[in-house]
Amino acid sequence: MTETEARRRAPGMSPEQRREAVVRAALPLVAEHGAAVTTAQIARAAGIGEATIFRVFDDKQAVLDACVAAALDPTVVVQELNSIALDQPLAVRLVDAADALDAHFARIGSVLGSLHATGHTGPRRAPGPGDRDRSVSATFTAVADLIEPDQERLRLPVATLANAFLGLLFPARVGGGSGPRAVPVEDLVDVLLYGAVLAEPQAEADGGAALADPPAGAEDRPHVA
Repeated sequence: MTETEARRRAPGMSPEQRREAVVRAALPLVAEHGAAVTTAQIARAAGIGEATIFRVFDDKQAVLDACVAAALDPTVVVQELNSIALDQPLAVRLVDAADALDAHFARIGSVLGSLHATGHTGPRRAPGPGDRDRSVSATFTAVADLIEPDQERLRLPVATLANAFLGLLFPARVGGGSGPRAVPVEDLVDVLLYGAVLAEPQAEADGGAALADPPAGAEDRPHVA
C-alpha cells in the first residue's frame, strides 16, 4: 500500500468526528492563508484524501464557516478557566485567566483577520444573538467562579468584580481587541484588586498625620510577575 493510499483510507470516524478533525487541521491554515487556503492543503494537514472533505462538507465555504464557528466557540477557553487551581492567590488566578482569555481572542483575531484580509465576506449563516449570549454567559460564569472563593474579603459583589475584570481586560489593547496589549496583565489585575491611588494622610485629633489603613488584603499582596 502506498503512502497516498494509506492517507486516503482514513480511520473510521463518525461524520461529526470527521468534521471536527477537518476543522482542527484547517484552523491554523485559515489563520495563515485566509480564504486562499485550498482543500488540498487542508486534506494534507488532516492526513486524508481531498475527497473525504466533501463527504462531510458541501464545499470549501462550508469548511470556512465551520472554522469561524470553531474559533468563536468558548468551550476550550472555558475549560481552561475551569482548570485554574482555586488554592492559588486571587491575583494569580486572575492573571492565569487573563492569559487564557488573551489566547482565545488572539485565535479569533488571527482567523477572522486573515479571512477578512483575503476578501472573505463572512459565514453564510451569521451567529445569532443567542449564540453570543451563551458564549458571554459561559465566560462570565467561569471568571466569577474563580473569584467566588474570596468573596468574604471583597468590597464588591463577585459579579461586579467579574464584570470589571472583563471590562478592563479587553479594551486595554492598542487598536482594539486584535492589537497588542497596551497594559501588562499583571498591572491590570493589580489595579483591579488594590487600586491605583496611594493612601492619603489622615489628620489626627492631636494635629499629627498618619497614613490611612491600606486596602484589605494589600499587606499580603502576592507577587505575580
